[in-house]
Amino acid sequence: MNVQNLRETYGRTLVELGAENPNIVVLEGDLGKSTMSCYFEEAFPNRYFEMGIAEANMTSFAGGLSLTGKIPFTNSFAAFAAGRAYDQIRQGLCLPNLNVKIVGSSAGLSDYGDGSTHQTVEDIAIMRAIPNLTVLVPSDAIETRKMVRAMAAHHGPVYMRVTRTDLPDVFPEDQDFVIGKPYLIRDGKDVVVFANGAMVSKALEAADLAIANNLSIRVVNVSSLKPVDEMALRDLAQGMRGIVTAEEHSVIGGLASIITYVFRKSGLPIECVGIEDRFGQSAENVEVLFEEYGLTSKHIVDAATSVAGAGA
Repeated sequence: MNVQNLRETYGRTLVELGAENPNIVVLEGDLGKSTMSCYFEEAFPNRYFEMGIAEANMTSFAGGLSLTGKIPFTNSFAAFAAGRAYDQIRQGLCLPNLNVKIVGSSAGLSDYGDGSTHQTVEDIAIMRAIPNLTVLVPSDAIETRKMVRAMAAHHGPVYMRVTRTDLPDVFPEDQDFVIGKPYLIRDGKDVVVFANGAMVSKALEAADLAIANNLSIRVVNVSSLKPVDEMALRDLAQGMRGIVTAEEHSVIGGLASIITYVFRKSGLPIECVGIEDRFGQSAENVEVLFEEYGLTSKHIVDAATSVAGAGA
């Protein structure tokens, strides 16, 4: 299975977009060699704005650029893109519905070396609550490339979180990305796992493991967290004995909240695999953290076995 880095793909795609559209501009919060916006700086130095460690100012500046017809992409770690600039995103971008794209890099627990201050487990919850803001989470590099292009074509504010972890390709190359649409990645007949980001590949691993338990898992990639096609989600759960959600984010306010709301009257048992009400921490690598926070394929299998039994 091919494995790629999402940040690398994001940076390269920005350059492609910049060559196609002179209105694409990029703003950076002093992390260009990590967010990979440095590629755009090299290709288009006159359309690249190094704003320093000042995410709030960067966001307001991007709003001003959008009023001149530019399409700004702002970049920082997700913890700072969503946290430090919240007021400017809410008041300056989303209230007037400005055409600014916010990219939160090194999201979730993926910045394992820097610990809780740089890891973000709550950014999706924060961003989803702001009216007018589209919220996206790619599952791999293929979807990242398609998603960034969709962001540029979409008029209005968008937030995308990107992990720093290399991830296996799971999104079909021949599949278009459409904002709001969930994607069936693998079919199954017993339990549906709604996942996003790094947890889509974990869900696919779980589907392989579950075969030994005579359990068939359907894997659905919910990469659009706002808007989301609720009818499509319900259709994808038809005939299932239970539902599992899987996300590299708090179970509060993210994918678990979406799915439990959509299926609140369905009667289907639901288990949520995600980060409980706690911050991240430093570790030797990200897999150690996934084990500590219950984000492994085995945890997904256990949850699927539980709901399958409850829904039998």
